[in-house]
Amino acid sequence: MILLKSELKNLLKKVKVPLTQSRKDLIIRAFEFAERAHQGQKRKSGEDYFSHCIATAEILAQIGMGSKTIAAGLLHDVPEDTPITLTEIKKEFGEDIHNLVEGITKLGKIKLKETKEEYLIENLRKMFLAMAADIRVVIIKLADRLHNMRTLEFNPPEKRPRIARETMEIFVPIADRLGIGEIKAELEDLCFKFIDSKHYKIVKKLRDDYYREGEKFNNQAIRELEKEIRNRKIKIIKIYGRAKNLRSLFLKLEKREMDIGRIYDLIAIRIIVPTVSDCYEVLGITHKVYRPMVGRIKDYISLPKPNGYQSIHTTIFGPEGRIMEIQIRTQKMHDEAEFGIASHWIYNENKRRDWKNYFRSQETYSEKEVGWIRQLREWQSEVGQDNKTFLEGLKIDFFRNRIFAITPKGDVIDLPEEATPVDFAYEIHSEIGNSITGAKADGKMVPLDYKIKNGQMLEVILKKKRSPIGNG
Repeated sequence: MILLKSELKNLLKKVKVPLTQSRKDLIIRAFEFAERAHQGQKRKSGEDYFSHCIATAEILAQIGMGSKTIAAGLLHDVPEDTPITLTEIKKEFGEDIHNLVEGITKLGKIKLKETKEEYLIENLRKMFLAMAADIRVVIIKLADRLHNMRTLEFNPPEKRPRIARETMEIFVPIADRLGIGEIKAELEDLCFKFIDSKHYKIVKKLRDDYYREGEKFNNQAIRELEKEIRNRKIKIIKIYGRAKNLRSLFLKLEKREMDIGRIYDLIAIRIIVPTVSDCYEVLGITHKVYRPMVGRIKDYISLPKPNGYQSIHTTIFGPEGRIMEIQIRTQKMHDEAEFGIASHWIYNENKRRDWKNYFRSQETYSEKEVGWIRQLREWQSEVGQDNKTFLEGLKIDFFRNRIFAITPKGDVIDLPEEATPVDFAYEIHSEIGNSITGAKADGKMVPLDYKIKNGQMLEVILKKKRSPIGNG
């Protein structure tokens, strides 16, 4: 019990939004409720099952989610794995947390089949976003999957590659689309470890050896840049070195004949400063201290990446001519890059930012910007300081004109809004459409003009084929 109390204290310490008494009380209540519900349950690792719920909540706290999302993270497996129902959760914690937990329970029913067909995989990604009309549900599911991947070694060896592939094909792209770089990078490396362990070990050794050899140059560059920046009276929020994640490194090495000497951003120094003008001034200082490599300056502040990423990258010849990358950004840009949409809770609840002005100042994204991210930006530009409006707006449906239904075999069928079982049948095959006589939605008989709801499992009842005369 003492251990659990210390775990609760650790969780509360990780919360990034201001922890008012009511928020703190909510997390404590959810912690104690879920702890009781999972009492006696064990994971494959032998740990108490509740340790997974705590880990999920800690990930959510670390990326800046609010108290309700953290509470839902603690409760996310209660309806599925204990006798406690969603109705009881609603009674105890209210409608908002009930809806989050219900959304996670629904998403848990979607499984990736052994298929290489990209359109089926893309339908699954879309369905995750469409079913979770509240984005927080997807973020909780990402945190849940991240901890499951961290403990994947406790699963039977034959199951690990399938779970890793599912994660790589569904969860990694979603983390990328939401701009949560911290989760995306860790998930990618964990997947790489279990999908291609041979290359994972090779690349890890290459990176670790290179980083060990280059650490003294890295530290020297940090000292020299820090001294010069402070001499110019610019505040440094943080300056540190970071190694490239293994999966990204492997993909680059493949293109460069596995020659690690041709990877210029293997070791990067990240400099975080208060303002955009500071970023450009630090760029000038960097080029004064170290010679830049021609053609290797990338200004993602004036032209952000499609997922909204902003930073200045420059490749320099550092101490003793060592090639290294410098990344310069503001704290806001850093939070956006690491935590994506989750970072909005930090700013909204910490600083009560005027989001209308913030998003108006962001200039425009590239023309190749992903459509739903553009929709999200446009929606956010209309939202002011009202936190309730902000949270209500999260119930946006990125695929508002589409619905997604599941076949009994687990395939996801993409349909127009207000589609009926007849539309569903024809989408599978014209012969099935021609032969439909009835349908079941989630196991219950429904009329053929029934409007299918997002995430429902549809079963089609067909005409019985008559046996040819003489074969009776």
